[in-house]
Amino acid sequence: MSRSIRTERGAVGGTGAGPLPAPGDTLYPAPHGAWYAPPRYAVPADGRPAPRRLPGGRARIEVLGGFRLVDGRATARLPAGSERLLAFVALHAGAVPRSVVAENLWPDAAECRAYASLRSALNRLRSAGCRVLDTGPAELALAAGVGVDFQELRPVAQALVEAVRAPRTAAAMSPGAWEIEGLSRDLLPGWCDEWALREAEEWRQLRMHALEALAARFISARRFAHAVWAAGAAVRAEPLRETARAALIRAHLAEGNQSEALREYQRYRALLQAELGLRPTARLRGLVAGLRAAGDRCAGGPADWREPLPGP
Repeated sequence: MSRSIRTERGAVGGTGAGPLPAPGDTLYPAPHGAWYAPPRYAVPADGRPAPRRLPGGRARIEVLGGFRLVDGRATARLPAGSERLLAFVALHAGAVPRSVVAENLWPDAAECRAYASLRSALNRLRSAGCRVLDTGPAELALAAGVGVDFQELRPVAQALVEAVRAPRTAAAMSPGAWEIEGLSRDLLPGWCDEWALREAEEWRQLRMHALEALAARFISARRFAHAVWAAGAAVRAEPLRETARAALIRAHLAEGNQSEALREYQRYRALLQAELGLRPTARLRGLVAGLRAAGDRCAGGPADWREPLPGP
């Protein structure tokens, strides 16, 4: 059964690595002083990522929202050990020493056994016809032309966070749905390897700050629907994170939806009390202080959410 899709903008720009950026593409700072444009890809109308259709049989590794290797026009099926190997290498921007791969993927095995397991994993990839790794005598690296969603989105997130302190960087950016959708995804969810958990936590912190910065940018640009979308993604990822909740409340207030802002505050206050026995900080209470004061002056205001207004 066919699925309807919408096409998001972006392409990898550079020296022969892919098609040049299309008109209107957003360029982001990349390593070595280059500039980067996210690649074009198709997203189903239901918002879930579709299998990537790549020209010329090119492969793509996806680690955001779960692992997937898309080789040409099909999603490749791999053994779990091969997925772990590809994911580990894909999370590194360059070549990775074999010793580092073996130590991280088989931390409890003796060195000789870990190297043997690495050779077996590489052989299984070759047997499956998977040609996405360049294997040297001492290092492993992704083959030329293999894309990685994490490597494409990380510089975007870093640029969004940096733009808070760098107006020139902010002026060159025009983020939209592609950024929100990408930043809404966890890295390798459900994986329990120590290296995967470490990378996932670093990505979580970066993407949360990026989503909050993105919501603030959308508010400044009066793109309120996108602001609510970005802040809401941060809240769904971390319901107890106050800065994410504050971003969502600010988005509602900026759009003039006072009831939505107050409802969001009440929801957070109840959750924080139930889960941790804490109250929102004075900074967050201050965002809705005027609304609560007005509510207190109205008859029939719900008593369970009334609390002392923050001091000056």
